[in-house]
Amino acid sequence: MTTEGHAPRRGWRRATADDVVALRDLERAASRAGLAHVFGDLPYPDDDVLARWALLLDDPTVVVDVVDDEDGLVVLAAHDGSTLRHLAVRPDRWGAGLARDGFARAEAAGARRLWVLADNHRARTLYESLGWRPTGESQECPWAPYPTEVEYAAPAEAGS
Repeated sequence: MTTEGHAPRRGWRRATADDVVALRDLERAASRAGLAHVFGDLPYPDDDVLARWALLLDDPTVVVDVVDDEDGLVVLAAHDGSTLRHLAVRPDRWGAGLARDGFARAEAAGARRLWVLADNHRARTLYESLGWRPTGESQECPWAPYPTEVEYAAPAEAGS
């Protein structure tokens, strides 16, 4: 993978309401590339995800940090001071360390818990490499086909 020609225009910034479509589009691209084995050919819930991003951006307890380049958003990290809510990297930038950077931002802001699809092996590998561990809690994902999500906790929270 090369990132030539895809240098960020600027560093991390706080997302605004003007970013709502770009957030949805980045999440969709990452989901289709990394979770096709989970969601298959189901249509992406564009309207529902767009509405969720609008609500998150309007929530004063949620911080949505992003980095963009000339092609749009590259990475997003959404957290609320205790939970990493969303982390996504544009597939053409996978492997560039952006997920680790976004994760570190959320962790520095107090995130100590997160939920991840049980079959999202890429994300789980990252979280475990950073010392996070499953708590043993699980729940149903709100999106069809309703796969299982597992909860992870930061090292101090997980008893490591």
